[in-house]
Amino acid sequence: MTMIPTFPELPETIPHGDMPGDKICVGEDHILKAQAIYPVLREKMNDLQQNRCIIAVCGGSGVGKSEIASVLAYYLREAGIGTYVLSGDNYPRRIPRDNDIERVRVYRQGGLQGLVMQDLLTPQISRQLRQLWEEDKDADPAGAQENAWLKVYQRSGRRALTGYLGTPNEINFGEVSDILARFHQGETEIYLKRMGRETTELWYEKVDFSETKVLIVEWTHGNSEFLEGIDIPVLLNSTPAETLAHRRARNRDGKTDSAFTSLVLDIEQKKLEAQAYKAGIILSKQGQLLSFADYRLLMAKE
Repeated sequence: MTMIPTFPELPETIPHGDMPGDKICVGEDHILKAQAIYPVLREKMNDLQQNRCIIAVCGGSGVGKSEIASVLAYYLREAGIGTYVLSGDNYPRRIPRDNDIERVRVYRQGGLQGLVMQDLLTPQISRQLRQLWEEDKDADPAGAQENAWLKVYQRSGRRALTGYLGTPNEINFGEVSDILARFHQGETEIYLKRMGRETTELWYEKVDFSETKVLIVEWTHGNSEFLEGIDIPVLLNSTPAETLAHRRARNRDGKTDSAFTSLVLDIEQKKLEAQAYKAGIILSKQGQLLSFADYRLLMAKE
């Protein structure tokens, strides 16, 4: 007879990740998804036979990483396993505002270079492009249907942005990998970075890991090839359309409907798909556990 796992009831509020100012709202959907993941996660943890284990909960923006990671951590603590949730969003090289500016700069610089390489940057096109910049429409694919030069610009800009997003140019993967290595080595106290939304909001806190056996890294880039030390990557899958719907519901920024945001989400999704083969657990948006073969079939339909 297959035993149906039982789960402790969650209180109104539970501890969450260490991103300053981060607010989570755990809903029934997050709880059900955590409950689908948890038994498989415990099996994989047991198979590792390690004193300490590092789990990554990764996926697209707004897919529920923070909430599901917090619920998993709560279940582990209730089972007597000391658990800490680390937010990877503390480790970009720039504060969010400055990173958003840098993303746009990289895209536009790449687009301009593409036009220069093909000798297309005439004074007239330069004027049109500046107008598109002012209207924040230079990433809108609709405009490229009428302007061949804009198609060149957007293709080149996308290539440049792909070389920035989720790479060491944008994120200090080395610092995170060093933290994970020190945790694996059994260090009992480790300084962790804290980052707010202003340049003055940057500091480190010494965290006591003496009773911690599991470190959960909740982060879009938790399954990246640039990150070392993850034992069990958990991928929360979503399509770009689903991710955008999540962002609109959470109202994470003032430009969730912009063409540039859609471009960023699409590039992010392509990178998550390329990394998915490494995931130890994959969960669909509907809460179904997927094999990698099932995942590929699902994504092929999108």
